[in-house]
Amino acid sequence: MVTKLAIRNLVHDRARFLVTLIGILFAVVLLAVQLGLYLGARKMIVDTIDHANGDIWIAAYGSNSFEQATILHGRERFAALSVPGVTAVEPVVASFAPWTRDDTSTTSVVVVGSDGTLPPWNVAEGSVSALSPDGVAVDRTYADTLGISGVGSVAEINGQRLRVDALTEGIRSFTTSPYIFMSLAKARELLSVPSDQATFYLAKVQPGVAVSGVKRALETKLPGTSIFTKAEFRQTNLDYWLFGTGAGVALLGGAVLGLIIGTVVVAQTLYSSTKDHLAEFATLRALGSSSFYIHKVILTQATVSAFLGYALGIAVSFAVAQASLHTPMPIMLTPQLAAMLLVVTVVMCAVSALSSIFKVTKIDPAMVFAR
Repeated sequence: MVTKLAIRNLVHDRARFLVTLIGILFAVVLLAVQLGLYLGARKMIVDTIDHANGDIWIAAYGSNSFEQATILHGRERFAALSVPGVTAVEPVVASFAPWTRDDTSTTSVVVVGSDGTLPPWNVAEGSVSALSPDGVAVDRTYADTLGISGVGSVAEINGQRLRVDALTEGIRSFTTSPYIFMSLAKARELLSVPSDQATFYLAKVQPGVAVSGVKRALETKLPGTSIFTKAEFRQTNLDYWLFGTGAGVALLGGAVLGLIIGTVVVAQTLYSSTKDHLAEFATLRALGSSSFYIHKVILTQATVSAFLGYALGIAVSFAVAQASLHTPMPIMLTPQLAAMLLVVTVVMCAVSALSSIFKVTKIDPAMVFAR
């Protein structure tokens, strides 16, 4: 009976009910897009770190991002190799550089050079193992940005000719400057980095040896540098790009705005519906219905609205996320995020029902007989 009465109240004014559903749909889509962009941004920021073959990152003092670290002197590698528990220390070069297209226009890219320590992943075309001395691997998402048509295309970095030997799928850059993967020697040549220097040194720790202990030993051995475990460097990059630059705050702020808008719209329509049915609620009270029963009717109205609005909103959100898959800024709409949005939507609508509940709580059953 509660559900039947709640649905009748909702569909009594179809225009108002439609406005409620549109408000919830808008809130769900805005929440999904903003939070999906946030998750996508997190993935882009840490992808290179997650795919690197190393347990500990050695970087110049004060380094807080993969793309903007300065060059190390070179002695760090040999000092790190002398630390017990370290089995290998491999160099990686990473830096911004200008990419010149065939039409002579330029765009910023991030050169990533290593000899297997940080190779490209998700190779869709060509072969990383067969890269020529001047060969590079790029992501096909940025083909238009880089002015390339596929494997075999040519371009320049700092006046030196390069050939695209491999294309990857899904390696995005949060800075919007595409990653250009190449050999360590070629990266040093392009960036004028001496052959004994690098941007990072990645240390591998012997199995069974505590990474934290090796890290402390490296900090003692290498004063004036920044030493990170993989998890720490991951978090440092996230903190810098998402919160140091304000990008993460903006994305989360948009999600909060969607939540507020949805709550206000639903609260307004439920309150108006309750006011229009005050006489009916008063009749129920006069017939002996408890306040709790009437509260259940209102909360059921909110719940029905929540599920219908969520179903419409999540369908639109998945369509938007699908359309963004092959763009530089993908939206990650995971099953966990979709489930969380359902809970948030139901809670949002329940909170919106509070004003209506307060209104009916003050109903005087005698108003039925005064009409």
